[in-house]
Amino acid sequence: MKKTLSLFLAAVLTLATVSALHAQEQRQTSVPQSSSGQKKLQERINREVYHRLIMLPQLTIFDHLAYKVDGGDVTLMGQVRNAFLKDAAQSTVKKIEGVEKVKNEIEILPPSPNDDRIRRQVARALFNDDRLFPYSMGAVPPIHIIVKGGHVTLEGAVNNQTDKNVAGLRANGVPGVFSVQNNLQVENNKESKK
Repeated sequence: MKKTLSLFLAAVLTLATVSALHAQEQRQTSVPQSSSGQKKLQERINREVYHRLIMLPQLTIFDHLAYKVDGGDVTLMGQVRNAFLKDAAQSTVKKIEGVEKVKNEIEILPPSPNDDRIRRQVARALFNDDRLFPYSMGAVPPIHIIVKGGHVTLEGAVNNQTDKNVAGLRANGVPGVFSVQNNLQVENNKESKK
């Protein structure tokens, strides 16, 4: 009888311990993701959004797409020449796992034959320069030329401050350009610190 009672108590204690461990495990899995888990999710979404946007076949050097990721919310920004690209950007970002909401603030540039002429001439002025020619290479070149009402904005990235300055000067020399906003980012900051 003592042996049976001992086995019974041992079984009850084992069940109580297993039950307590299971309850603790349930609480841990129901707790929201830690800040490092949230950070990893946000980094993955960031990489995926970038990849999906640059892979859009309609994206050219005359369009600029930017984005901001806040948790599962993505805000799309920039300027494009047609509504199809704006819709395609939103559609592809919505399909990313972990994205809950997409706010599309992409501006559609108004059609203008004069702006089209300026786009082509600015591209020629930039990429015919020996120093800037390497930036014309690749499926999506790193320099984007946005023209709205004769005003030019340069977006993207260059290797050094000199390339940024040369790009601004070349764009400013195109006839019909009212102003140039040089937003090119310098990837190699060593030269810009000198």
